[in-house]
Amino acid sequence: MSGPTEGTTMAQSLDLQGSFHVYDTTLRDGAQQEGLNLSVADKLAIARQLDGLGVGFIEGGWPGANPKDTEFFRRAVDELDLRHARLAAFGATRKAGVAAADDPQVAALRDSGAGVVTLVAKSHDRHVELALRTTLEENLAMVRDTVSHLRAEGQTVFLDAEHFFDGYRANRDYALEVLRTATEAGAEVVALCDTNGGMLPDWVTDVVSDVIASTGARIGIHAHNDSGCAVANSLAAVAAGATHVQGCINGYGERTGNADLVSVVANLELKLDRRVLPDGLLREATRIAHAVAEVTNFPPASRQPYVGTSAFAHKAGLHASAIKVDPDLYQHMDPLGVGNDMRLLVSDMAGRASIELKGRELGFDLSGDRELVTRVTDRVKEMEGRGYTFEAADASFELLLVEEVEGVRPAYFDVESWRVITETSPAAEAVSEATVKLKAEDVRYVVTGEGNGPVNALDAALRSAIGQAFPEVAKFELIDYKVRILDPSLPGGHGTDAITRVLIETSDGESSWVTVGVGHNVIEASWGALIDGLTFGLRKHHR
Repeated sequence: MSGPTEGTTMAQSLDLQGSFHVYDTTLRDGAQQEGLNLSVADKLAIARQLDGLGVGFIEGGWPGANPKDTEFFRRAVDELDLRHARLAAFGATRKAGVAAADDPQVAALRDSGAGVVTLVAKSHDRHVELALRTTLEENLAMVRDTVSHLRAEGQTVFLDAEHFFDGYRANRDYALEVLRTATEAGAEVVALCDTNGGMLPDWVTDVVSDVIASTGARIGIHAHNDSGCAVANSLAAVAAGATHVQGCINGYGERTGNADLVSVVANLELKLDRRVLPDGLLREATRIAHAVAEVTNFPPASRQPYVGTSAFAHKAGLHASAIKVDPDLYQHMDPLGVGNDMRLLVSDMAGRASIELKGRELGFDLSGDRELVTRVTDRVKEMEGRGYTFEAADASFELLLVEEVEGVRPAYFDVESWRVITETSPAAEAVSEATVKLKAEDVRYVVTGEGNGPVNALDAALRSAIGQAFPEVAKFELIDYKVRILDPSLPGGHGTDAITRVLIETSDGESSWVTVGVGHNVIEASWGALIDGLTFGLRKHHR
């Protein structure tokens, strides 16, 4: 961890509700991501995870604008027991020509049960005139009346100044006047929104510095990632004096997304020594980021900073050699700080150090046997040259390693033969049937299985046969299946007859493991991955 930047003092240590705000807008702005559709139950589940991260505010949605968000706030009263966060309702200022007290959408905010309301307001003069179709003076009155009305009702009010940076460039005086009006009416924070996401960090620094000097308002930042700078722009705003940061877990959001809130808070805490979350909760970041990804049904981004599965993964032999001496030589921080872990990837780029470290990770001490390490390294490189990949298939690599260390491959069954056929007719869907003959525990089994495809049929037949000898196989379930047609230039590959690689993930309900198979067709490759998957699972249960 790097030390505090120049000028940082103990007095700048930050607390949640007072001197710094971490504000999550996943349930509202993040939910605008293409393909992301959250049910009310999903939103409640994500809110609990965000509270576990220790964010100060969770923006639940726009009550009154759609039934789902209205229902979320209704259920949140009874179903959310938030320990760290306060729930915020999002909505717009009153309509032109209507009193705030009489506006139905303002009433929905007032009646939402949320102690905090975040109002979006136009701060770009052209948006006022073209989108709202009202005057600049009326827009200021809309801001003033809505903020003061909700404040009088006992709610805390934040203001999101929409399109602020573009509006500042077009008409600085008016953009600043919107902020002054909101602050004078009682808004505790005015968040500057880079709604189009086109700003760069130096520009943000200049604008935020000017806004603070000119208005004296408490400033927040709401950055979109269209220029790839949402996290950097958020940090630039904080460096310039902003004390309220908005973002989304995993960087969700429309177009290219919002600022990834985990990256923002991790940089603030780990790089700048500024405490923005409750003590120790940043260590929950990886678990929570992945848990939210499961709810949204968007696979976690493996290369996501800090919490991605590849964030601390090392593949090249040179890196592994250095890490063997000191992990910090090729890592910017200890991954445990965000609840992640270092991973050694075994591939054709692996050197002896990679194999030794990976072996140690799997419980094998290879440091005293140079011949063994060389043999494993050479075998990995030879197999990857034929299309295998072990960096994504730890279970297959462990079986290979056990075979080299112990001189024999773990064997719980002996396959005599297998076949699979697929039958179709014009009036019906295709049906696959597989027959597997094998011996397990000195008993010969001949089993037939059906499935909605040849691989599914093989899996059913194989598990049914082995399961008669090893009942624990009934717990095993194939949970992921990936096929890739490899470069036809590989040995034996040409055109449609190219080499096929299959990765299969298997679970026993407690953990999961990935195995790899390679063959001249998808069924042959799948068979190899299935055999490894069951063998690894049985070894896991019989150690």
